[in-house]
Amino acid sequence: MKALEGVRVLDMTHVQSGPSATQLLAWLGADVIKLEAPTGDITRSQLRDVPDVDSLYFTMLNCNKRSITLNMKSDRGKEIFTELVKSADIMVENFGPGAVDRMGFTWERLQELNPRLIYASIKGFGTGKYAKFKAYEVIAQAMGGSMSTTGFEEGPPLATGAQIGDSGTGVHAVAGILAALYQREQSGRGQRVQVAMQHAVLNLCRVKLRDQQRLEHGPLREYPNKSFGDEVPRSGNASGGGQPGWAVRCAPGGPNDYIYVIVQPVGWKPISSIIGRPELADDPEWSTPEARLSKLDKMFQLIEEWTIRHDKWTVLDRLNAENIPCGPILSTKELVEDESLREEGIVVAVDHPERGEFVTVGSPLQLSDSPVDVRTPPLLGEHNQEIYGELGVSADELAELKTNGVI
Repeated sequence: MKALEGVRVLDMTHVQSGPSATQLLAWLGADVIKLEAPTGDITRSQLRDVPDVDSLYFTMLNCNKRSITLNMKSDRGKEIFTELVKSADIMVENFGPGAVDRMGFTWERLQELNPRLIYASIKGFGTGKYAKFKAYEVIAQAMGGSMSTTGFEEGPPLATGAQIGDSGTGVHAVAGILAALYQREQSGRGQRVQVAMQHAVLNLCRVKLRDQQRLEHGPLREYPNKSFGDEVPRSGNASGGGQPGWAVRCAPGGPNDYIYVIVQPVGWKPISSIIGRPELADDPEWSTPEARLSKLDKMFQLIEEWTIRHDKWTVLDRLNAENIPCGPILSTKELVEDESLREEGIVVAVDHPERGEFVTVGSPLQLSDSPVDVRTPPLLGEHNQEIYGELGVSADELAELKTNGVI
């Protein structure tokens, strides 16, 4: 039995933020019905690598779901949608502000149709002055505090490769949905769940807001920056936390031949020995964290003078042997080919009926009594007959609906 078995999700989402949330719900065992316009989710055709089949953009965000098509602009489409709402536990959408209301389905109307419905909306922004802004992944990063604090001090603000605006918001939405689902067990009522991409990114950047307030009391000594203004600066690869860290180069010097190392107080003595400078362990100029704070750049330079002579796996072994926190910079190729990640089920191969096998990320949520079996994403409208049949739509009407462009 799956954790969310018996829970039906009406998935009206598209692109990434919404589908990432509903895919997590599907992995947890919910019956996720992806409701698409007859033309399909736009990502089915975006960034295609194989002609005329669903793109990896779509397949990697829509596993374990069922697909139906419906034209919400038609009267019969709205009638069918009404029945779908009545049978759903959760409805999720990430249209532009007010889009579902304009279809005739306000929150008040949805409550009338199904008082137990949990209605989750993912938007770019809250209800304030940014409400009507169009949101994309990097715009959310820009307006949520990520870009201003990412990059090197003298360089431009940078986006992170992690999709914290889209998929990061999706995870936040799942937390809200599950909380509402639990509360419904006590109250018997559904409720609205609203998550904004800007808000989710800001939540993920909360340590930078911590440091913004710390600035009022003086420079941030854990940062390698030489000077500070009135806002948190970009600080390269510095950890910015209580223990200093940096990415140091390794042999043979390729773009991802780096290892990230954290220097804890207890780690300085073994590091000094490993890099061939054991005298630094007792040198008062280097022996304490306070002494090293003023010359973090020099400290990591000393470490790099040793790491650059060895490949990152050798460095990893030497540092791990002394219990020093570290990790190699892994490229996307290395991650896809990582045998350990495949054994753990976090990198999985999935068979698709049209494109063949593709690799995707498995569920990061591991439940002992609810194991995840990653299944192929649905073809467009693959489950029309199955799901509409459950609503009492006959085969003859189904054919007529298709002819009339309703499905």
